Amino acid sequence: MGPLFLWKRIILEVGCGAGNTMFPLVATYPDVFVHACDFSPRAVDLVKMHKDFKETQISPFVCDLTVDDLNLQIPPSSVDIVTMIFVLSAVSPEKMHLVLQNIRKVLKPKGHVLFRDYATGDLAQERLTCKDQMISENFYVRGDGTRAFYFSNEFLASLFKDNGFNVKEIGLCCKQVENRSRELVMNRRWIQAVFCPSDAEDLSSSNHASTEVDLPSQENTESSISLKASKEPVEVDMSEGVAADMFGISSSVENEIIQVSLNEENLSIRVLSREYQHTCKSTGLMLWESAQLMASVLARNPNIVSGKKVLELGCGCGGICSMVAARSADLVVATDGDKKTLDLLMQNVASNIAPPFLDKLIVKSLEWGDRGHIEAIKEVNDKGFNIIIGTDVTYIPEAILPLFATARELISPNRGDEEDQASALILCHVFRRVDEPSILSAASRYGFRLVERWPAGISGNSSQGVVGSWFADSGIDKHSFSRALSIMYFQIE
Repeated sequence: MGPLFLWKRIILEVGCGAGNTMFPLVATYPDVFVHACDFSPRAVDLVKMHKDFKETQISPFVCDLTVDDLNLQIPPSSVDIVTMIFVLSAVSPEKMHLVLQNIRKVLKPKGHVLFRDYATGDLAQERLTCKDQMISENFYVRGDGTRAFYFSNEFLASLFKDNGFNVKEIGLCCKQVENRSRELVMNRRWIQAVFCPSDAEDLSSSNHASTEVDLPSQENTESSISLKASKEPVEVDMSEGVAADMFGISSSVENEIIQVSLNEENLSIRVLSREYQHTCKSTGLMLWESAQLMASVLARNPNIVSGKKVLELGCGCGGICSMVAARSADLVVATDGDKKTLDLLMQNVASNIAPPFLDKLIVKSLEWGDRGHIEAIKEVNDKGFNIIIGTDVTYIPEAILPLFATARELISPNRGDEEDQASALILCHVFRRVDEPSILSAASRYGFRLVERWPAGISGNSSQGVVGSWFADSGIDKHSFSRALSIMYFQIE
């Protein structure tokens, strides 16, 4: 990708996320102007809060491309380049044409769409197929509730052609990545392409190159990919090395940094790169939205844990709830059952908090129901924990009973005179493979009663309730989080 394409150009980034593509781009080409849209208001807010954000270079806005008209934000036929990087796969197949028709309106006649997304035959697709998570042909729902479509060359080319584009370049990127330390061997497949409006000069649907790229097995390294068998020279180079330069990332890097803003505190959380997340066995190597919501609640309501002993179950590599709690609590024990997750968690803790808060946070291994692990936790605190927190720990049916059994053994027996002073188990999650009745049944079996749920409170002691008070005048933007998120507030019988 040379100056021919990016010098003094107008770019639209579809699905901008937190800005991991655009900020390296504007740093390399200071004269470009980027329109950046995302479905998530939270993502757009993160872009605006980025240290390199400038209104003269970047215009971020919330947009559902299947519904919202881009022309309300961007003048017609004004954009030189549209980037669609792992975006269209999240859209239902029956609505994909709406996205393409929308971007077609703002693209210049000689503009380009740069595309990269998941390809059929990818390891992630095979695993989702084995888990019986297919919605329709090549379309799946992941464990976290998000959707993923896997494209074939034929489907993608036909989709764009039917919506006013010619195929300038299309190819398949195949590689096998081996990571012995994580015991992962992944056969990854992506489709990447360049499209132009069908009325552009000197373009014909018959002159595009179809390529396939094969890489040898590698361990933690990756060399550049050169597109083969191109009969015609192409102006836009979408090879791997150039993509890394363009987007400011390298696919050989397994971890990525997520910036989390909580009240007035900013955390830099290292997680497994998105490229690897859907083929990794451990869900703890990702940062879940439920953890971000619960951490926001704790940051805005430190009284929840102030002066108390706190245990986090299945905290994952982020540990953001534990890190926030350590600022107010007397003791915080962050736990997970996966060794690799714990290793990354300890890195995140060490790089984000310092004494005296660091001295109050202990990281321990805990597999629910494991007698040795439970006794080791009791050696740290034999009086029990006043607050136990779990975010997205209820998605495996077989783990629900061990979860509540472990929580019952480790919670403090203090019932308190006031509802908000009694020991509590707080679960924040999206209901997936385990429904609420199953969770309530397991809770009751081990002596827990549901005091309140959010967003639909059931507390009879006050009109607002304990959980409701956390959101009242706290400044938490509930609308920036998924409506599917739920908080369940338990106390012991």
